[in-house]
Order: sequence, then C-alpha cells, then structure tokens
Amino acid sequence: MEKVISARELDLGYKKEQSVLKNCSFDINKADFIFLTGNSGSGKTTFIKSLYGAVKPRLGILEVCGVNITKAGTGRINDLRKKLGVVFQDYKLIEEWSLAKNVMLPLIIAGYSEDICAKQVEKLLVHVKLNHKSDDYPKELSGGEQQRAAVARALVHNPTVIIADEPTGNLDEYSAEVVMGLLKTANSCGITVIIATHHIPSKFDIPYRHFHIEGKMLNEIS
Repeated sequence: MEKVISARELDLGYKKEQSVLKNCSFDINKADFIFLTGNSGSGKTTFIKSLYGAVKPRLGILEVCGVNITKAGTGRINDLRKKLGVVFQDYKLIEEWSLAKNVMLPLIIAGYSEDICAKQVEKLLVHVKLNHKSDDYPKELSGGEQQRAAVARALVHNPTVIIADEPTGNLDEYSAEVVMGLLKTANSCGITVIIATHHIPSKFDIPYRHFHIEGKMLNEIS
C-alpha cells in the first residue's frame, strides 16, 4: 500500500517540558478513511495541526506526502499544503469574499487560470448544492452552508489528503449527513480522509480505521 503519512516516535507539544502526545508511531495509506477520537483537550486538534505543519514535532519523525515535517522550512510546508484540503472547525471563510471566491482560494494560490478556476468552482458548488448561493457572502449563509462551502474549498484542487477538525460538530442532522457524504465521496475517489471527532456516526457504511487518543498516547482501535 502507498503510504501518505508516516510517524515514528512522534512527540507533539507547545511547552518544552510538557507533551500533548508522546511516542506515537503509525502509517496512513492512500484512500484510508480515518476517524480520530478522544476527549476534549486530549490532543486531537494538535495532531491535526501537525499534519499541515502548524505544529512542529518536538521529537521523532513525521512525514506527510513525502515531506518531513520535522525538518521542512516554510517553502516546503507551503508546497505540502497545496496537496492537502483542510476543513477547519470554525470554517475560516473570508468574510469580504463571495462564496465562489472562497471556494476558489486554493486554485488561486496554485496559480490556475481564471477559466479553470471558474469551471472547477461551478462544478463543486453544484456538488455541494450551493450553486444558487455562489454570489452570497459568508454572513448570508447558515452554519451548515458555510461548512459545506469549507468542504468544497478543501476538495476544489483534488488534494491527496483531506484533514477535517470536527467538521459536523455544530451542524444539524441534515447538514452533517451532507458533509459526511461529501467526504465519503472524496474517499471513494482515492483521497485519504482524516476526521477528528467526538463521535463516529453510528451508521457508517464504508470501511474505516479508528485512532484514539488517551493519556497522551495514540492507539489504533480494531
């Protein structure tokens, strides 16, 4: 199997004398669907941030899409992020931009032409059932619509890995089902999906792996 993320004896933390996660070793393969669980404050968000270089390892090795996070400088981290789609808990949409332009952001960063950007965004907005809202601004959208827009933004550049931090935590049942359906569809196309969550859906109809954080340790539950 093709590995997209690999860690050996990984130690993460913010203060020199205190670890959030200790001695973690794991491999995540192409097209894996991962649920990451743990109590509030257990380190789920820290783990998620480490995957896109926002938290650097204190000890050990962490490689994501061939990039050694431990040693990578700003340039390499920026290149890595072009291969990732990140869905933040608080959406992180730009208030002054329309929905369409928010979804377009990764394509703009990657330097795609205006025509390609427009076509890809139109396709994604239809996919997330928001094409009728393309000219609206984030404050005009419901929480569920904002999160669907955030998922569309994460998908628009066909990433290798999607990383989502509590993507359905604040959503109503319908919006949560739509968002989870989008992530399952992405996974069926070969994209690795990693979701930090408090609860795995009781009815989840595709194979997945379950990582759990407890006592500063990351373990896979079979």
